[in-house]
Amino acid sequence: MHDHATHDEHHLTHRSNWLRAAVLGANDGIVSTGSLIVGVAAAAVGHTEIVIAGIAGLVAGAMSMATGEYVSVSSQSDIERADMAKERRALVEMPDVELEELTQIYEARGLERGLAEEVAAQLTRHDALGAHMRDEIGITEEMAADPIQAAWASALSFATGAALPLLVAWLSPLSVVVPTVVVATLLSLALLGTMSAAMGGAPVVRAVGRIVMWGAFALAATAAIGWMVGGVV
Repeated sequence: MHDHATHDEHHLTHRSNWLRAAVLGANDGIVSTGSLIVGVAAAAVGHTEIVIAGIAGLVAGAMSMATGEYVSVSSQSDIERADMAKERRALVEMPDVELEELTQIYEARGLERGLAEEVAAQLTRHDALGAHMRDEIGITEEMAADPIQAAWASALSFATGAALPLLVAWLSPLSVVVPTVVVATLLSLALLGTMSAAMGGAPVVRAVGRIVMWGAFALAATAAIGWMVGGVV
Protein backbone atom coordinates (compact mmCIF):
# COMPACT_ATOMS: atom_id res chain seq x y z
CA MET A 1 0.00 0.00 0.00
CA HIS A 2 1.42 3.35 -1.02
CA ASP A 3 0.92 6.65 0.75
CA HIS A 4 -0.20 9.34 -1.66
CA ALA A 5 1.77 12.43 -0.77
CA THR A 6 0.54 15.79 -1.92
CA HIS A 7 2.78 17.25 -4.60
CA ASP A 8 3.26 20.86 -3.64
CA GLU A 9 5.40 22.49 -6.31
CA HIS A 10 5.90 26.22 -6.24
CA HIS A 11 6.78 28.15 -9.37
CA LEU A 12 8.07 31.71 -9.52
CA THR A 13 6.74 33.00 -12.85
CA HIS A 14 3.63 34.46 -11.21
CA ARG A 15 5.93 36.98 -9.54
CA SER A 16 7.48 38.23 -12.76
CA ASN A 17 5.19 41.23 -13.40
CA TRP A 18 5.21 42.83 -9.99
CA LEU A 19 8.82 41.87 -9.32
CA ARG A 20 9.93 43.49 -12.57
CA ALA A 21 8.06 46.72 -11.77
CA ALA A 22 9.33 46.87 -8.19
CA VAL A 23 12.96 46.19 -9.12
CA LEU A 24 12.83 48.66 -12.01
CA GLY A 25 11.39 51.42 -9.86
CA ALA A 26 13.74 50.89 -6.92
CA ASN A 27 16.77 50.53 -9.18
CA ASP A 28 15.85 53.71 -11.06
CA GLY A 29 15.36 55.58 -7.79
CA ILE A 30 18.70 54.50 -6.34
CA VAL A 31 20.75 55.05 -9.49
CA SER A 32 19.20 58.29 -10.74
CA THR A 33 19.05 60.02 -7.37
CA GLY A 34 22.44 58.78 -6.23
CA SER A 35 24.00 59.85 -9.54
CA LEU A 36 22.26 63.23 -9.42
CA ILE A 37 23.57 63.90 -5.92
CA VAL A 38 27.09 62.82 -6.84
CA GLY A 39 27.07 64.96 -9.98
CA VAL A 40 25.84 68.04 -8.12
CA ALA A 41 28.27 67.47 -5.25
CA ALA A 42 31.17 67.06 -7.67
CA ALA A 43 30.38 70.52 -9.04
CA ALA A 44 31.46 71.91 -5.63
CA VAL A 45 28.15 73.41 -4.54
CA GLY A 46 26.84 73.74 -1.00
CA HIS A 47 25.23 71.05 1.14
CA THR A 48 21.80 72.69 0.97
CA GLU A 49 21.85 72.74 -2.82
CA ILE A 50 22.84 69.07 -2.91
CA VAL A 51 19.94 68.04 -0.67
CA ILE A 52 17.46 70.20 -2.59
CA ALA A 53 18.62 68.63 -5.86
CA GLY A 54 18.17 65.17 -4.35
CA ILE A 55 14.64 65.94 -3.11
CA ALA A 56 13.70 67.41 -6.48
CA GLY A 57 15.07 64.29 -8.19
CA LEU A 58 13.06 62.02 -5.89
CA VAL A 59 9.77 63.86 -6.46
CA ALA A 60 10.24 64.34 -10.19
CA GLY A 61 11.39 60.77 -10.71
CA ALA A 62 8.50 59.28 -8.72
CA MET A 63 5.97 61.35 -10.67
CA SER A 64 7.63 60.45 -13.96
CA MET A 65 7.57 56.73 -13.13
CA ALA A 66 3.92 56.91 -12.07
CA THR A 67 2.92 58.79 -15.21
CA GLY A 68 4.85 56.46 -17.49
CA GLU A 69 3.42 53.31 -15.91
CA TYR A 70 -0.12 54.70 -15.91
CA VAL A 71 0.02 55.63 -19.60
CA SER A 72 1.73 52.38 -20.58
CA VAL A 73 -0.59 50.09 -18.62
CA SER A 74 -3.66 52.10 -19.67
CA SER A 75 -2.72 51.51 -23.31
CA GLN A 76 -2.29 47.81 -22.58
CA SER A 77 -5.67 47.75 -20.83
CA ASP A 78 -7.32 49.45 -23.82
CA ILE A 79 -5.90 46.78 -26.13
CA GLU A 80 -7.13 44.01 -23.84
CA ARG A 81 -10.65 45.48 -23.76
CA ALA A 82 -10.67 45.84 -27.54
CA ASP A 83 -9.61 42.21 -27.96
CA MET A 84 -12.27 41.09 -25.51
CA ALA A 85 -14.97 43.00 -27.39
CA LYS A 86 -13.78 41.49 -30.68
CA GLU A 87 -13.89 37.95 -29.27
CA ARG A 88 -17.32 38.53 -27.74
CA ARG A 89 -18.71 39.61 -31.13
CA ALA A 90 -17.08 36.67 -32.89
CA LEU A 91 -18.58 34.19 -30.42
CA VAL A 92 -22.05 35.57 -31.16
CA GLU A 93 -21.68 35.92 -34.94
CA MET A 94 -19.71 32.75 -35.79
CA PRO A 95 -19.61 30.32 -32.84
CA ASP A 96 -18.69 27.32 -35.01
CA VAL A 97 -15.63 29.07 -36.41
CA GLU A 98 -14.53 30.08 -32.91
CA LEU A 99 -15.02 26.52 -31.63
CA GLU A 100 -12.88 25.15 -34.45
CA GLU A 101 -10.25 27.78 -33.73
CA LEU A 102 -10.09 26.67 -30.11
CA THR A 103 -9.93 23.03 -31.16
CA GLN A 104 -6.97 23.71 -33.43
CA ILE A 105 -5.17 25.52 -30.63
CA TYR A 106 -5.42 22.43 -28.42
CA GLU A 107 -4.39 20.19 -31.30
CA ALA A 108 -1.29 22.31 -31.81
CA ARG A 109 -0.46 21.82 -28.14
CA GLY A 110 -0.44 18.04 -28.53
CA LEU A 111 -3.99 16.78 -28.00
CA GLU A 112 -5.51 14.28 -30.42
CA ARG A 113 -8.29 15.66 -32.62
CA GLY A 114 -11.14 13.97 -30.76
CA LEU A 115 -9.87 15.00 -27.34
CA ALA A 116 -9.17 18.54 -28.56
CA GLU A 117 -12.77 18.81 -29.81
CA GLU A 118 -14.12 17.59 -26.48
CA VAL A 119 -11.94 19.94 -24.44
CA ALA A 120 -12.87 22.90 -26.66
CA ALA A 121 -16.58 22.06 -26.40
CA GLN A 122 -16.50 21.72 -22.61
CA LEU A 123 -14.53 24.91 -22.08
CA THR A 124 -16.86 26.76 -24.46
CA ARG A 125 -19.88 25.61 -22.49
CA HIS A 126 -18.21 26.61 -19.23
CA ASP A 127 -16.78 30.01 -20.26
CA ALA A 128 -16.32 30.57 -23.97
CA LEU A 129 -14.96 34.11 -23.72
CA GLY A 130 -12.55 33.20 -20.92
CA ALA A 131 -11.23 30.22 -22.89
CA HIS A 132 -10.52 32.32 -25.98
CA MET A 133 -8.98 35.18 -24.03
CA ARG A 134 -6.70 32.77 -22.18
CA ASP A 135 -5.75 30.25 -24.86
CA GLU A 136 -6.02 32.30 -28.05
CA ILE A 137 -4.82 35.72 -26.90
CA GLY A 138 -2.95 34.90 -23.70
CA ILE A 139 -4.87 37.16 -21.31
CA THR A 140 -6.18 35.95 -17.96
CA GLU A 141 -8.08 37.78 -15.24
CA GLU A 142 -5.07 37.48 -12.92
CA MET A 143 -2.81 39.15 -15.50
CA ALA A 144 -5.21 41.95 -16.41
CA ALA A 145 -3.61 45.38 -16.42
CA ASP A 146 -4.39 47.82 -13.57
CA PRO A 147 -3.10 51.32 -14.40
CA ILE A 148 -3.70 52.86 -10.96
CA GLN A 149 -1.98 50.00 -9.15
CA ALA A 150 0.96 50.09 -11.54
CA ALA A 151 1.36 53.86 -11.14
CA TRP A 152 1.33 53.75 -7.34
CA ALA A 153 3.69 50.76 -7.23
CA SER A 154 6.20 52.42 -9.54
CA ALA A 155 6.12 55.74 -7.70
CA LEU A 156 6.47 54.08 -4.30
CA SER A 157 9.32 51.80 -5.34
CA PHE A 158 11.17 54.72 -6.98
CA ALA A 159 10.74 56.94 -3.91
CA THR A 160 11.90 54.14 -1.61
CA GLY A 161 15.02 53.58 -3.66
CA ALA A 162 15.73 57.32 -4.04
CA ALA A 163 15.35 57.92 -0.29
CA LEU A 164 18.45 55.83 0.48
CA PRO A 165 21.15 57.98 -1.19
CA LEU A 166 19.22 61.14 -0.32
CA LEU A 167 19.23 60.30 3.38
CA VAL A 168 22.95 59.55 3.28
CA ALA A 169 23.65 62.86 1.55
CA TRP A 170 21.51 64.71 4.06
CA LEU A 171 23.35 63.23 7.06
CA SER A 172 26.88 63.36 5.64
CA PRO A 173 29.25 66.33 6.03
CA LEU A 174 29.85 68.19 2.78
CA SER A 175 33.46 67.05 2.59
CA VAL A 176 32.51 63.36 2.34
CA VAL A 177 29.16 63.52 0.52
CA VAL A 178 30.53 62.06 -2.74
CA PRO A 179 32.29 58.96 -1.30
CA THR A 180 29.53 58.19 1.20
CA VAL A 181 26.77 58.49 -1.40
CA VAL A 182 28.75 56.35 -3.86
CA VAL A 183 29.24 53.61 -1.25
CA ALA A 184 25.63 53.82 -0.08
CA THR A 185 24.33 53.68 -3.65
CA LEU A 186 26.42 50.64 -4.60
CA LEU A 187 25.54 48.82 -1.37
CA SER A 188 21.84 49.58 -1.93
CA LEU A 189 22.07 48.23 -5.47
CA ALA A 190 23.83 45.09 -4.23
CA LEU A 191 21.08 44.56 -1.64
CA LEU A 192 18.40 45.13 -4.29
CA GLY A 193 20.09 42.66 -6.63
CA THR A 194 20.30 40.07 -3.85
CA MET A 195 16.64 40.47 -2.91
CA SER A 196 15.38 40.36 -6.51
CA ALA A 197 17.49 37.27 -7.23
CA ALA A 198 16.20 35.52 -4.12
CA MET A 199 12.55 36.30 -4.91
CA GLY A 200 12.94 35.39 -8.58
CA GLY A 201 15.04 32.27 -8.07
CA ALA A 202 17.94 33.67 -10.12
CA PRO A 203 21.71 33.37 -9.47
CA VAL A 204 22.63 35.99 -6.85
CA VAL A 205 26.15 36.76 -8.05
CA ARG A 206 25.01 37.47 -11.60
CA ALA A 207 22.12 39.67 -10.49
CA VAL A 208 24.28 41.68 -8.08
CA GLY A 209 27.13 41.98 -10.55
CA ARG A 210 25.10 43.48 -13.39
CA ILE A 211 23.13 45.90 -11.24
CA VAL A 212 26.22 47.18 -9.42
CA MET A 213 28.22 47.46 -12.65
CA TRP A 214 25.67 49.71 -14.36
CA GLY A 215 25.16 51.72 -11.18
CA ALA A 216 28.90 52.35 -10.88
CA PHE A 217 29.01 53.46 -14.51
CA ALA A 218 26.19 55.95 -13.93
CA LEU A 219 27.85 57.35 -10.81
CA ALA A 220 31.19 57.75 -12.58
CA ALA A 221 29.60 59.48 -15.57
CA THR A 222 27.66 62.03 -13.53
CA ALA A 223 30.61 62.67 -11.23
CA ALA A 224 32.78 63.43 -14.26
CA ILE A 225 30.14 65.76 -15.71
CA GLY A 226 29.69 67.54 -12.39
CA TRP A 227 33.44 67.98 -11.98
CA MET A 228 33.85 69.36 -15.52
CA VAL A 229 30.85 71.71 -15.29
CA GLY A 230 31.86 72.86 -11.83
CA GLY A 231 35.36 73.62 -13.04
CA VAL A 232 34.09 75.65 -15.98
CA VAL A 233 31.40 77.56 -14.08
